[in-house]
Amino acid sequence: MSQVYCIRRRKKGKHLDYADRQELEYLVTQNLKAPKKNRKTQQELAKLLGVSPATMSRELKRGRVVLRDSHWRDYESYSADVAQYDHDVKATLKGPGLKIGNDHALAQHIEDKILTEKYSPDAVIMEIKSGKYEFETTICTRTLYNYIDQGVFSNLTNKDLPREGKTQKGKYRRVRKALRNVGGKSISQRPEEADNRLEYGHWEMDCIESGKRKGRSCLLVMVERLTRETIIFKLSSQTQAEVQKRLDRLEKKMGKKQFAKKFKSITVDNGSEFLDWVGLEKSCLTQDGQRTAIYYCHPYSSWERGSNEQRNGHIRRFIPKGSAISKYSHKRIQEIEDWLNSYPRRVLNGLSALERLEQLELAS
Repeated sequence: MSQVYCIRRRKKGKHLDYADRQELEYLVTQNLKAPKKNRKTQQELAKLLGVSPATMSRELKRGRVVLRDSHWRDYESYSADVAQYDHDVKATLKGPGLKIGNDHALAQHIEDKILTEKYSPDAVIMEIKSGKYEFETTICTRTLYNYIDQGVFSNLTNKDLPREGKTQKGKYRRVRKALRNVGGKSISQRPEEADNRLEYGHWEMDCIESGKRKGRSCLLVMVERLTRETIIFKLSSQTQAEVQKRLDRLEKKMGKKQFAKKFKSITVDNGSEFLDWVGLEKSCLTQDGQRTAIYYCHPYSSWERGSNEQRNGHIRRFIPKGSAISKYSHKRIQEIEDWLNSYPRRVLNGLSALERLEQLELAS
């Protein structure tokens, strides 16, 4: 008589693992070889393996296979590999249900903000947490990114995100020799209030140019370091004369005193359009007066104008690289500026530049 016995003992209350399933496969195989009158019942097999009869029943169904004997007759048996594969597949589907669940209003809001209004997932969540919108479900930024990765949204994928869900590698570019701003002040001479963002009125300035052979028009972008307030001007060309003309017009519009209060300092790179520091600093309303202080970054150190670089990246969501800036109207440029100043920012604890500016005005 063929005996059926337990190869090893397993701890009660523990889920079956692959070793348990191999043991069960051996028990079932030996049981099938035994004479019918000596075969064990499912309950007896469960006792030998140390599981409940219900667990044994479910496990035999999980690993059920149809084999053929030497006479080509089909018979049912149990396979540890089949059962383990079934377990592994179902295990990947386990986990908490989607928090967004049936909150279709939240899902639609997220899609509209990212697809239509060009928001990042983090900006969407921060705006909701600020209390501007209310929904039944609350999710965090990480959860939203996971949902987008998993394809939970019907219209939203990673390709719709500002960076398309991946970090872009920097392209090699031939290094140009930096131009010299003779007599200009270095960023290392900038006051502590500007360096550490302690005071309103210290700005960064840069130009965004059109694509090659797409005209000479460019954007002059100014970003305030404390509040991240952004001002954008459309220029007909990327030249010293155009930049100075734009600042002159702004000073005339605001008045010398108000301009000097709002623009205490401006940090620029070593681009040819900014090299005339004397003209940029000098007031156009008085003969010898100074309207602001100009500081220059070190050559090839764009990170020293980090706010500017971030803002340029945001603008590229609306005006892709290679575009002809001349085709964008002043009205459209103003709409982009308004969007930037209303956009919630993590660095401002979810506030927009306008909201942070309002805080400063109330505190003063």
